[in-house]
Order: sequence, then structure tokens, then C-alpha cells
Amino acid sequence: MPGLLRGVARTAVVAGTATAVSGRVRRRQDAKFADRDAQLAAERDQAYEEHVAPAEPTPMPQQRSADSTSETLDQLKALGDLKAQGVLTEEEFAAQKARILGG
Repeated sequence: MPGLLRGVARTAVVAGTATAVSGRVRRRQDAKFADRDAQLAAERDQAYEEHVAPAEPTPMPQQRSADSTSETLDQLKALGDLKAQGVLTEEEFAAQKARILGG
């Protein structure tokens, strides 16, 4: 009986030690993976913010006043008349039109 009791006690000690070591390893790995996951999440969030949110707002195009618009239309009409009369070629007309329209 003393041999049997000694064997059972030894098995209990070995099992308890293995459980304690296993638990400690598990906690250490959990902490390591939690740190890694937090770092990956921070990097992903930063990349998302850089990609989605523009660094500076896009400027709004300037709106022309009514006087400016009528002046532009008058210039385009005069340009069209010159083209119709044969004074301007198609290429010259396109270049002048782009200049007037600001593009």
C-alpha cells in the first residue's frame, strides 16, 4: 500500500506541475498575441485613415459671376463667328476655346 500511495502522490505532483507550467505558458502566449493583435489593429486603423480621409479638404471651384459668364459667352460667339468665316482653323478654334474656358 505505501508503494501505491507513493505512486499516486508522484502522479499528482507531476500533473499539478504540468498544469501550472502549461497555464503560465498559456498566459504568456496570450499576452504576446494580444500585444501583436493590438499593434496590427493600430496599423490597420492608421492605414485606413490615411487612405480614406484626405489630408486637406478639396478646394471648391470658383463660381463665375453673371458678368463673367456673359463675357465668356460673348467671346465664344465671336470665336465661333471667326471660325465660320474661315479665319480660324479647327485647331486654332479649339485652342482659343480652351483658353477662354480656362482649361
